[in-house]
Amino acid sequence: MPDITLTTLVVLCLAAAAAGWIDAVVGGGGLLLLPALLLGLPHVPAAHVLGTNKAVAVVGTSGAAVTYVRKAPVKVGTAVRIGLMALAGSMTGAFFAAGISSDVLRPVIMVVLLAVAAFVMLRPQFGKEAGGGTDRQVTRARTVTAIVLVGGGIGFYDGLFGPGTGTFLVLALTAVLHLDLVTASATAKIVNVCTNAGALAMFAYQGSVLWQLAALMAVFNLAGGLLGARMALRKGSEFVRGVLLVVVFSLVAKLAFDQWA
Repeated sequence: MPDITLTTLVVLCLAAAAAGWIDAVVGGGGLLLLPALLLGLPHVPAAHVLGTNKAVAVVGTSGAAVTYVRKAPVKVGTAVRIGLMALAGSMTGAFFAAGISSDVLRPVIMVVLLAVAAFVMLRPQFGKEAGGGTDRQVTRARTVTAIVLVGGGIGFYDGLFGPGTGTFLVLALTAVLHLDLVTASATAKIVNVCTNAGALAMFAYQGSVLWQLAALMAVFNLAGGLLGARMALRKGSEFVRGVLLVVVFSLVAKLAFDQWA
């Protein structure tokens, strides 16, 4: 456990709870959790912050995934296959993370996110498929696309850079597999467990995880994740869509601040 004040520890635990809620509803919990860790642990190496972030996030994401699988029409087999590809991608991304400048990635991600926000706002029916997309036939080609591009591509991004991974998963799964936003969020949680686990394995191998701090924050992250999953299931796709837009614009603002402030 690093030498931090009680106040900082409380703030980090509350941030972990809020991040768990956001991540369970629509992804993007790292938007809050990672900056909180960076601010609360200014003298800790960045690799240890990233590794601790993954150790916390995997617990809350796992809890949310279990909650969703119990009550949402999730195709677990497809989600696991996407997740396994995402795991390989995230481990690869984490391996290359030290050699990539985030200054190069931020402008690209901001443009993509703004395009995504515009699309969601202009297409109010996006993500409102009845029955979680189970009433529309999903071709083999679409399933393979989801496994290779959604799983491998977004998994690699998660290990390499990270912010907004859950949000990208929800949007991509909605578009490719014709899922409603609640089912896409449920599927994304299973995939995200794998990406977090893959990146965490690499960080743990490198000795870059503050396990005691992560264990404490993980309890709060799990509580937030369980609450968020239950709210999303109860309130439906319109609620998820609203949270999605808030998270996307917040992520753009954060990336812009990091890039130019």
